[in-house]
Amino acid sequence: MIISVASGKGGTGKTTVATNLALSLDGDVQLLDCDVEEPNAHLFIHPTIDRTEAVTTPVPVVDEKKCTLCGKCAEICQFKAIIVIGETVLPFHELCHSCGGCVEVCPEGAITETGRELGIIEEGHRNGLRFAHGKLRIGEAMSPPLISKVRSLTKPDGLTIIDAPPGTSCPVIEAMKGADFILLVTEPTPFGLYDLELAVGAVRVLDIPCGLVINRSDLGDDKVKEYAEREKIPILMEIPFDRKIAEAYSRGNTIIEAMPEWEQKFVDLYEDIINIVNKEGKQTS
Repeated sequence: MIISVASGKGGTGKTTVATNLALSLDGDVQLLDCDVEEPNAHLFIHPTIDRTEAVTTPVPVVDEKKCTLCGKCAEICQFKAIIVIGETVLPFHELCHSCGGCVEVCPEGAITETGRELGIIEEGHRNGLRFAHGKLRIGEAMSPPLISKVRSLTKPDGLTIIDAPPGTSCPVIEAMKGADFILLVTEPTPFGLYDLELAVGAVRVLDIPCGLVINRSDLGDDKVKEYAEREKIPILMEIPFDRKIAEAYSRGNTIIEAMPEWEQKFVDLYEDIINIVNKEGKQTS
């Protein structure tokens, strides 16, 4: 099973939920931090890193001796990542989506590919929990390929929990697609509600069952709950605004370490997710 923990905005407590859920469960569990622009799950997991791998993406290289300036490469590129100007072919590697189209259409075989580094992946463990995250190279804009590489580490057996990036753009879709369940984390504020609506829209396009965790649930108003009721989205957990939780977070500790009674609540959260997934499966079969 794959559970992707997502949110419409940053700062809702997505990583808090993902890390506590992962540490509360026994058995074959894996946590993948796909927020590659600023991964922070490791600050709470404190894993032992076993392996580091540089991740590259293919980009075009033009042999000017073979090139006849026909412009077919520029015609096929939908992202303007390679253009013909005068007597020169200019590839823009930062815009390239690594589709390989320019290589395929070049009649002279003048275009080959080389690797451009996107960032690194680190794999490790904490006791029985397997952990991996990606770190995007500073200044790099193309995070989805690195997220896809982190996702490729998903084990076919057992439970994989994905800490998705915030928002509703391409990186989030890359972290959510193919999941069995999306756990959306929000807060009871106007901003929280607005971004939650966007996130729910993205989840429904992907046609994946979802549920809601409301963090700092005793602050703000009831509009998030009213929205969840209207949209028939189950509220699976409410986390109050608690000084002990805030202090644990500031020290890099998890809720279940500071307040062990919360461990069973996260186990119950997982069991509720299992029940929803099984119910959805029966309805579609």
